Amino acid sequence: MVLTNMSYYGIPLVSVMFSGHLGNVRLAGATLGNSWATVTGYAFVTGMSGALETLCGQAYGAQLYRMLGLYLQSSLIMSAVVSVVIAVMWLFTEPLLLCLRQEPEVSRAAAVFIRYQIPGLFAFSFLQCLLRYLQTQSVVVPLVVCSVVPFALHVPLNHLLVNVLGFGLAGASAAISTTFWFSCLMLLGYVMWSKKFSETWKGFSADAFNYVLPTIKLAVPSAVMVWSVHIIYNYIHNTIVISHY
Repeated sequence: MVLTNMSYYGIPLVSVMFSGHLGNVRLAGATLGNSWATVTGYAFVTGMSGALETLCGQAYGAQLYRMLGLYLQSSLIMSAVVSVVIAVMWLFTEPLLLCLRQEPEVSRAAAVFIRYQIPGLFAFSFLQCLLRYLQTQSVVVPLVVCSVVPFALHVPLNHLLVNVLGFGLAGASAAISTTFWFSCLMLLGYVMWSKKFSETWKGFSADAFNYVLPTIKLAVPSAVMVWSVHIIYNYIHNTIVISHY
């Protein structure tokens, strides 16, 4: 699981590194954009998926296997709605950063880096739900494969989009979205077609909407907790960096 999480957190980092070869402003924009995306988006949807650890864990322990699939679907619905709200906010990244007194040129570059990650935000939020669903069933090896393989492909994809095709900062950002979706589809395909989940995954059902509210009640405190930790971390990190320079 450590290797899985490192792979997912390393995907944006690789794109930031490729952006660094485009110049100081683009490096600053990618770094700022990555911090902004983590705090306002990725950290929040990661916390929202935390409800599945409790719900799916209880259902699996009680042998209510069908409930795991319903909880997963309700969490996917909730994550999709939350991702839409975050995506709208990401569209206004540049004016928001300017309100926070960031450099105009860096804010513009950060906005570009954020904009092309919007599709990837949905994939990442779905990924977190699938991860929790599989973790509660002690499924680990497929998680490693579906994270390490996309991460390995992410490096040449960045080189192709940034250096070969010349898409620059937009290409580095688009690579993140592409890699997250590739990983998400790998996991989703595994869940849908593997016989291992024949009892916990019965296909999509309208009954899942009945469990959205209970999922939200657990997801919101979890999201606030994870989000607060990332806020504190980024504040300490930025303070150290600023004081160093």
